[in-house]
Amino acid sequence: MQSRRSTTYASRRSPERHSRNHNSVNYISAVKLGPVTHTVIVALMITVLGLIYLTQATKAIGYDYAASDIESQIAELSVEKNNLEVENARLTALKTIENSSVAAEMSEPSSTDFVR
Repeated sequence: MQSRRSTTYASRRSPERHSRNHNSVNYISAVKLGPVTHTVIVALMITVLGLIYLTQATKAIGYDYAASDIESQIAELSVEKNNLEVENARLTALKTIENSSVAAEMSEPSSTDFVR
């Protein structure tokens, strides 16, 4: 069997005050909450807000890890680029030396001996 809650409405109309755009009834709840219930509700609301904050903070940390990974890739690629620049300079220098007039005047040795 269901129990029914009764609601009562108290009129705020007074005979001397009748104006437009004013509420004419005031809702009075039959259920009253005590101080312990209010404390529990406030604690639950704070807990829910804390959980929402934590989920947002973990999203930000996830973005931080992604940014860190990208920065490490940039550093690795920068080192590789520097190594390739050095290799390019070395190879270019060898070609320049081979095509120089000094290298053209050199002759092949008649024999080569190796010392052991």
